[in-house]
Amino acid sequence: MHLLAATPGEISDGTEPVDPAQDPADLVFVSAADTELAALSEARQALGGDAPSLRLAHLNWLAHPYSVDLYLDRTATKSRMVVARVLGGAAYWRYGLEQFAARLHAAGVPFAALPGDDKPDETLARLSTVTPEDYAALWSFCVEGGPDNARGFLAHARAMLDGAERPEAARPLLRAGLIGAPRAAWQAGAPVAAVTVYRALVQGAGLAPVEALCAALAERGLNPLPIFVASLKDPVSAATVEAIFAETPPDVVINCTSFAVGSPDRPGAGTVLDRSGAPVLQAVLSAGSETAWAEAARGLSARDIAMNVALPEIDGRILTRAIAFKGETWFDPDTQCPIAAFRPKPDRIAFVASLAANWARLRRAAPAERRVALVLANYPNKDGRLANGVGLDTPAGTVAALAAMKAAGYGVQDAPTDPATLMEAILAGPTNWLTDRAERRGGERLSLSAYRKAYARLPQAARQAVEDRWGPPEADPFLAVSDGAEPAFALSILRYGNAVVGVQPARGYNIDPDETYHAPDLAPPHNYLAFYVWLREAFGAHALVHFGKHGNLEWLPGKAVALAEEDFPEAVLGPLPHLYPFIVNDPGEGTQAKRRTQAVIVDHLTPPLTRAESYGDLRALEALVDEYYEAAGVDPRRIDHLKGEILSLMSATGLDVDVGAEGDDADSRLQKLDAYLCELKESQIRDGLHIFGASPEGRLRRDLAIALARVPRGDGRGPDASLIRALAADLALDFDPLDCPMAEPWTGPKPDALAELTQDPWRTQGDAVERLELLAIALVEGRAQPPGPASAEVMGHVRDHILPTLDGCGPAEMGALLTGLSGRFVPPGPSGAPTRGRLDVLPTGRNFFSVDSRAVPTRAAWALGWRSASELIDRHVQEQGDWPRTMAVTAWGTANMRTGGDDIAQALALMGVRPTWDDASRRVTGFEIIPATALGRPRVDVTLRVSGFFRDAFPAQVDLVASAAAAVMRLDEPEAENPAAGRFRRESETIGETRALRRVFGSKPGAYGAGLQAMIDEKLWTNRADLADAYLEWGGYAYGAGEEGVSARADLETRLALVEATVQNQDNREHDLLDSDDYYQFEGGIAAAVETLRGTAPISYHTDHSRPERPVIRTLDEEIGRVVRARAVNPKWIEGVRRHGYKGAFEIAATVDYLFAFAATTHAVRDHHFDLVHAAYLEDEATRAFLAENNPAALREIAERFQEAIERDLWRPRSNSARALLDTLTDRSPA
Repeated sequence: MHLLAATPGEISDGTEPVDPAQDPADLVFVSAADTELAALSEARQALGGDAPSLRLAHLNWLAHPYSVDLYLDRTATKSRMVVARVLGGAAYWRYGLEQFAARLHAAGVPFAALPGDDKPDETLARLSTVTPEDYAALWSFCVEGGPDNARGFLAHARAMLDGAERPEAARPLLRAGLIGAPRAAWQAGAPVAAVTVYRALVQGAGLAPVEALCAALAERGLNPLPIFVASLKDPVSAATVEAIFAETPPDVVINCTSFAVGSPDRPGAGTVLDRSGAPVLQAVLSAGSETAWAEAARGLSARDIAMNVALPEIDGRILTRAIAFKGETWFDPDTQCPIAAFRPKPDRIAFVASLAANWARLRRAAPAERRVALVLANYPNKDGRLANGVGLDTPAGTVAALAAMKAAGYGVQDAPTDPATLMEAILAGPTNWLTDRAERRGGERLSLSAYRKAYARLPQAARQAVEDRWGPPEADPFLAVSDGAEPAFALSILRYGNAVVGVQPARGYNIDPDETYHAPDLAPPHNYLAFYVWLREAFGAHALVHFGKHGNLEWLPGKAVALAEEDFPEAVLGPLPHLYPFIVNDPGEGTQAKRRTQAVIVDHLTPPLTRAESYGDLRALEALVDEYYEAAGVDPRRIDHLKGEILSLMSATGLDVDVGAEGDDADSRLQKLDAYLCELKESQIRDGLHIFGASPEGRLRRDLAIALARVPRGDGRGPDASLIRALAADLALDFDPLDCPMAEPWTGPKPDALAELTQDPWRTQGDAVERLELLAIALVEGRAQPPGPASAEVMGHVRDHILPTLDGCGPAEMGALLTGLSGRFVPPGPSGAPTRGRLDVLPTGRNFFSVDSRAVPTRAAWALGWRSASELIDRHVQEQGDWPRTMAVTAWGTANMRTGGDDIAQALALMGVRPTWDDASRRVTGFEIIPATALGRPRVDVTLRVSGFFRDAFPAQVDLVASAAAAVMRLDEPEAENPAAGRFRRESETIGETRALRRVFGSKPGAYGAGLQAMIDEKLWTNRADLADAYLEWGGYAYGAGEEGVSARADLETRLALVEATVQNQDNREHDLLDSDDYYQFEGGIAAAVETLRGTAPISYHTDHSRPERPVIRTLDEEIGRVVRARAVNPKWIEGVRRHGYKGAFEIAATVDYLFAFAATTHAVRDHHFDLVHAAYLEDEATRAFLAENNPAALREIAERFQEAIERDLWRPRSNSARALLDTLTDRSPA
């Protein structure tokens, strides 16, 4: 067999090679720890002539392969000995270690590759060529640290080089302990703020940031308790901290160490820092320079984000700010190395100290004294869409939270006892709806003079940005002017004693939409700032609770992480304790709040899920199809009659379009309809909304438990097997009920346990699946017994684990909120989609974390991405008759956090590129290009449009895709096999290589979104080209391989003008594309852009990754039809949301808005879809009455949206009665 070699590739972040320009010496020492380099520099000076000649090199200098090769050529191979301390193991410096080991061995230079911490590493030891005794001695000197051991290290190295007797071994130093005598200066009775730092800072005289932080804490009335540790994982250090905390329990902890104690695979065990119950704040000592931080919209490097942000989140720490940065303090000519140390950043230290003081204040306050603000989101800025919260009955949850607070002793007074009363009170006062705001009374007021005082304290840069866009405060339309009274901002805030409920102000697009819709980095207006000034200063809030995914605070302009004082999330919120109930399946957007607004997430359960089942015309068609097949071969005349009736009904309801049967012959239409009805019936849809603090009950509990057990969990064996598959196995049905052709005839056995469950015909494999689902219901309800050992084991797990876990979610959620409000630590937990096999994310009520971005894409994500890409290409070839050559893929941060990188894996697979991993750490180390002969198809030229959060959270993955795309384009392959390479060769001659290589685009640095929401909501567009223009304006910034948001709209246009197909992946069925504006903004926006640039609409693929073992490739047209019929017009869904009053009506209005937006941006919404939705929501008297009673604003907004669809020629109603009804509901009917 001839094996084809893959071409290896290096991920480039655009960093230029570094030339350390050092001469050879006796000893070369390479380390990532500046404290270590500083200690050895001082030790060499102390030893004088007794020290070996020494070169000190920072590991970061040798990140680029060229730098490694150059340093080996000029310095290392010509020196006498080389020692490298490698933090994080071989995966962090793979190329460098391989080359150092090979080249130094060939040159006969002794090499010691030492772990960068105190944990043995066999890989590093194997690469070393010094004796085991010398290896252990050198490592021991480094691990123990301190001036004496630094001198001992150099003395030992000198002895090795001279062949002399080795000096005495390293002197052990304390692993952990107090820094100085902090208690001597304490204030009696003041709250205690523990500060934990690495022992290396003590060893290397790097305590300046710690000393500054302790001083700032003392200034704010706290008693600082600084503690050094070797590592929080070190048992001796942990025991020492535990003993200190036992003697002096902290009120708050500020941790300055990196990484995590816990593991994503084993969360919740707790750490020594949080066992006291005190909240743990994470302060960052950045390895980058202050200049780099100040200039970068990202804020921190990818390495800093991983070590000091993402991993600490696993332990439940609250991210604060970067309080110190590395800066050169002096150049040591003897070691030819600039010596760096941490330099404190005073204003960032002040913010962290104030935040710690506020958490301590919250913790020390009695419940009756605590002032708490509950903030509800509102977008679009309409009165029918108040209290936004994805999957959440936000008004009901808010009422429940107020009641729980009152029961816990909080000073809550006269609070509403039901959601309707709350919403009535909110709607009676001023809201974000400007039309009749001036006539409304109620709410709270902030005087203009009070606002000016607070506004004057904001950083000049923030004030300048506000005034440049909005002018002086007097120009704000939310400023109320009354005769004889001082002007004041009218705020949508209701006071209930020491608790308030407020409606978060609009971002500002509603004030002057024509001038702001092209401003992705729009500064918030004065009224926005006034709202938070009132909460912080006039009300004196101890804590803020933003209730439900998601508000707009965390999306305001500014750095992605490690914010500066002028960044708007900080300027608006300030150093306040912040809690955020958030849906558990959205780690990305929740992480945005954690990282930009110091939020403690309190995750909540997803809405209950249920089977769509059949209803109405679909049920009637299903019965006719069954009757047709039963009559086949028996009654030819009956068959013809039924066929005609079925085809007529298909045509009348638009089903012939939705099933993709237009133009097919009659038999093909019937076969497609049969399959479609089966799949539709088994679709998973939401059944109402989750209520924060309440677990699902009755049928909702049952159906959600089955949804959780339907797919495999963990390894998919034993109790973690799919319940439906286990039932099929026990009943010897010999098919896979999770992956079968639904319309295929059933030829297997028909056991009584299934046959007796329903009188419906058992004709197809889909009928067998339905019966298995019914048996699962009977089992969970206790009406049946498992038919065999496989299902019995799974049902035991359902009974003993899944159901109790569900029951525990509600109490855990409210308990965690009260825990956070008491100033105590909220335990961490993983995040993800529960029904995608992620039972580990339950119970809810935890401060969720996301993923270790260094391992993205995971091997599992790669397997799915490869299969999805292959099936995508296969379908394209089958239907278009040719290979796809250009595609545009959208990647969202939250989806890739849930899946481990499905989108990235799919994009790479389309290119013909495979990631490479380090086996031990599972981290991505690079990529390899699959040979064209092995690929067996042309490579696809992929353009990737990333969301703003993806850009912030996954900088390494942006570089991975950009590097892979560049490597593919530089291949010497014919254009027929590699279209991207052919284009690159042509374009580089006209626009240059840099522009020709661009394939990753996103929002402007510091901004988020795709730009269509304001366009749609404020009716700012005339035609589809206007929407395309907004998409291109907001997304025309290039990223990857050193480019950090370079303005490149022209290059994005060039790429999209060539795109044949767009790809949007959906990774779970806990939501759909008609209940989120993100889908129409990105999926619809890119389709509109391609159509405008290309002249013809692209094929839009909407792929279903909800079952990782079985990706399903659908078009957007197909997905719209499925969602409309399975969920949007399904009486089961409508009845579910009707249980939730105002918020249920909100959900109906949102569905109409998103359907309209897809009609505006694509050709996927047909007249019959609008007809179906209009009939279900407005023509149906019961639903219309529900809307009118519970949310009349939503009823009017729905009618106006339908009216707009007609006026824009997006919908031609089937009947004139629809127009008449809309005229009545929008007050347009003739008098």
